[in-house]
Amino acid sequence: MPHDITLISTIAASLVLAAIFGFVAQRLRLPPLIGYLVAGVVVGPIVSGDIADGALASQLAEIGVMLMMFGVGLHFSVADLMAVRRVAIPGAVGQIIIATAMTAILTQVWGWSLGAGLVLGLSLSVASTVVLLKALDRRNAITTTNGRISVGWLIVEDLAMVLALVLLPALAGILGGVPGPDAHAVSDQSLLANLGITLAKVSAFIAIALLVGPVVLPRLLREVARTGSRELFTLAVLAMAIGIAFAAAELAGVSFALGAFFAGMVLNKSELSHKAAANSLPLQDAFGVLFFVSVGMLFDPTVLVREPAMVAAVLGLILVGKSAVAIIIVLLLGYPLSTALRVAAALAQIGEFSFILGGMGLGLGLLDTEGFNLILAGALFSITLNPVVFAGADWLSARVRASPQLYRRFEERQASALERVRADLDAAREQAERYAAAIKTFSPEELAAAFPLFAGLTPEQRETLVLHFQPYMAAPGERIIRAGDPADALYLISKGEVEVTVNGQRINTRGPGEFFGEMALLSGDRRSADVTALDYSRFARLSGRDFHRFLSQYPEIRTQIAALADQRAASAGQALQQTPS
Repeated sequence: MPHDITLISTIAASLVLAAIFGFVAQRLRLPPLIGYLVAGVVVGPIVSGDIADGALASQLAEIGVMLMMFGVGLHFSVADLMAVRRVAIPGAVGQIIIATAMTAILTQVWGWSLGAGLVLGLSLSVASTVVLLKALDRRNAITTTNGRISVGWLIVEDLAMVLALVLLPALAGILGGVPGPDAHAVSDQSLLANLGITLAKVSAFIAIALLVGPVVLPRLLREVARTGSRELFTLAVLAMAIGIAFAAAELAGVSFALGAFFAGMVLNKSELSHKAAANSLPLQDAFGVLFFVSVGMLFDPTVLVREPAMVAAVLGLILVGKSAVAIIIVLLLGYPLSTALRVAAALAQIGEFSFILGGMGLGLGLLDTEGFNLILAGALFSITLNPVVFAGADWLSARVRASPQLYRRFEERQASALERVRADLDAAREQAERYAAAIKTFSPEELAAAFPLFAGLTPEQRETLVLHFQPYMAAPGERIIRAGDPADALYLISKGEVEVTVNGQRINTRGPGEFFGEMALLSGDRRSADVTALDYSRFARLSGRDFHRFLSQYPEIRTQIAALADQRAASAGQALQQTPS
């Protein structure tokens, strides 16, 4: 029976050509992103006609934007950003303002409107975090101080662009474009009222996301993970990312990107954030590729012939203009030249946010197709040349270090500022490690190594079991279990030692790798013994409900625990019989 396969053909053509051109780009030592954009040019209507549907590709690209922004939110660290705030926040904000102003002035010479100049300027002022992370990873520089400053700088840029995406529809009518859907209702009001309504709605969404989200979403995700179903967990992650992004757009009038970013940021503090990122990464990559392909579909290569001077000017602004601004700002803030060069190299390219901003400007009537083609051309060439820029920055840094005079002038005198940043980053890392240690019980590997009882479980089963544990700590002399209390939990000892007593008579002591509390849980009776911490102790606590649920799934472990409980009961009876009357 004949049926419409437009969606299938669009996805198939996009992914197949993206894989081919991405592989070619990688072999040419270029970022695969270049290949994806070229694939979009080839599959687009300008080159190949109607192989792929541009409208469908645009909707698939929106999903890609949501998942990319969700990933940014998952990896967003407020602590790391605050550690580099002295250079990243003033530097990024200053660089965006100056680069946007430079571009707007240039477009005035070209005869463009102010709105078009601002959209182009914002698009050129923000670099691609994805491209930067890949560049730093190739140099093993992500965890270095300069690398983390560069990442923090680009995070501030990303946050600024999220704000721009929120405000641009409200300002479109004033800047000479088509007002956004919410702006029609207030078109006769002042700019201040228009902005006030937009910011109020965004603030309400952010308040709900930050106040309610951290309470509800991580707990919900943990409950889903406790089922042990990998596909259900992945589905829950995607539902949160796309569902919240869609709800934010429909109910609060904010962009899909902002909604997805806050969904990821809310889950960032969950102990399952890494698992959520890993499970969503394949779809994030796939739809991210479709996003870049859809962008390439809009590119008209003939702009390189029609407007070579404009393309060269845009590329000059990206590679030289904003990089030079960044170097000056970093040096004025009192940081070494090596830091300035690394940040400048990081900024010498544009990527995903530039496309998103340009696309929004195109849809709002602020930017024409020629302007959008300039953004695409700038991205293609700047990403291609970015490895060369990084190599040049490394070469200059080496020359400065090799010259005692230059080293003293541009590195040694500014070393204290970099040391402060390094100390703040170390403090942020230590705080994160303390937080992780406070909520951690065992890793699946540690559970198998410390408790042979669980060694026979698969890694996935142990990972599910670990999610049922809650951390519990006790000080010396603290009574953990009292005789006569209801049986409510099983305790696994990860650190310290406890004493088990019945009627004041010491039965035994237990240390790391052992557990207690199982006898009453199995029998259903009240506690028959007291358990007291002998020193500072740490436990993993498994509630009675989860204990019975787990044993019902793994009867062989129930048999082992029951046999051990019988042995302990017999030993306790013998110890009591030997007690002098």
